[in-house]
Amino acid sequence: MFDFNYSAPKVIAEIGCNHMGSMEIAKELIQLAKECKSDYAKFQKRNNLELLTEEQYNAPHPNPANSYGDTYGAHREYLEFTKEQHQELKDYCEKIGIGYSTSVWDVISANEIIELNPDFIKVPSACNNNYAMLQVLRDTYKGEIHISFGMTTQEEEEEVVRFFEETNAAKDRLVIYSCTSGYPVPFDNVCLLEINRLYERFGDRVKTIGFSGHHLGIAIDNAAFTLGANWIERHFTKDRTWKGTDHAASLEPTGFKKLVRDLNATYQALSFKEEEILEIEKVQRAKLKNQK
Repeated sequence: MFDFNYSAPKVIAEIGCNHMGSMEIAKELIQLAKECKSDYAKFQKRNNLELLTEEQYNAPHPNPANSYGDTYGAHREYLEFTKEQHQELKDYCEKIGIGYSTSVWDVISANEIIELNPDFIKVPSACNNNYAMLQVLRDTYKGEIHISFGMTTQEEEEEVVRFFEETNAAKDRLVIYSCTSGYPVPFDNVCLLEINRLYERFGDRVKTIGFSGHHLGIAIDNAAFTLGANWIERHFTKDRTWKGTDHAASLEPTGFKKLVRDLNATYQALSFKEEEILEIEKVQRAKLKNQK
């Protein structure tokens, strides 16, 4: 197994589009993420005219109950914040003391978010083969680039890492995530041992490895961290019954707060004994240990 050193977990509250197009709700979710002691609140940025064909843009939403518009394009536009609004979200994050980041889905969005200069920019699994966008991020942006490997072949993973190695950007700036793309993902499809595989193949070639989870509950994330995933990303909402496709696979504040608590407790516990008999054990040893 790849030898790695544990560092304190970094936790991302993936707000995404769970703000439902409301700046007020977006800021409330940032505040709640801060109260949960998340390290980052993360959103999404799309240019729908670049991403969607005319046919896709004008088609009905595949799940009308979750739609915010008459067409899929109108739905996506309703949920989209402008670059100026993302600057407002970043300013608010900085004001209350939580990190800001965004996943970008296209070249235009990548360029817009680069201008905001967040600590890192995320590439979702659906876009990790958009090499025009990856090149913009690699060659123009100076921060970390985080890429999810959901619905991605091992050959495609290798191509992505090699692309960043071309400019020596992989080792210092690339964070790759083990991920299964589904909403929600049953436990038998989480496949946590993929973290081990990513370490064996890329552990000495990228900055570090994370885990993006779409499962239910919080037990799996502690296992992911123990396996070496330094970054833990989970979708975050105030109410899982709200309208939208991501809410059902999201954690509410109570669960997210417990997640952060448990991850930090696990981090504290991941050590060897400093001496064969710890101070806490010596009294018990004198009292209980068989002296024969």
